[in-house]
Amino acid sequence: MNRNEPADAALLALAQDFREALRHSIYLVRRLDADGELTAAQLSTLKMMLDEGVRVGEIARNLGVKVPSATEQIIKLERAGLARREPDPDDSRAVRVTLTVEGRAAVDSANQRRNGVMAGILSSLTENDRQALAAALPVIEKINATLQH
Repeated sequence: MNRNEPADAALLALAQDFREALRHSIYLVRRLDADGELTAAQLSTLKMMLDEGVRVGEIARNLGVKVPSATEQIIKLERAGLARREPDPDDSRAVRVTLTVEGRAAVDSANQRRNGVMAGILSSLTENDRQALAAALPVIEKINATLQH
């Protein structure tokens, strides 16, 4: 079944439950680094740049905002010394936003803090619950992969 075909009631109910679980998970992830210096949106933006950088339009699309809003976010990160804009090697008309050394360190530090908090949360689960979560991760990755295209 492709994404445009009508779904049966059970599939629609699963879709709703899954979306609700994701919504609550997003709230949880945003609170993981409450003591950090970066906002959740800033950290998300920096994480998009981890590999070889990313175009402003892609950042906007991933954040669900318009390009001017993404540009504002990027300007703040540049001023903080965490990101920089540079010519896109694949298209001379385009610009890629990349992490600075300080930006990579900020992402690494936030990841460590967040992983520690999440490990504390996961430690409250039973072993069976943790195994179920681990088994679900490949399925969630498949879902994420379909949304990236």
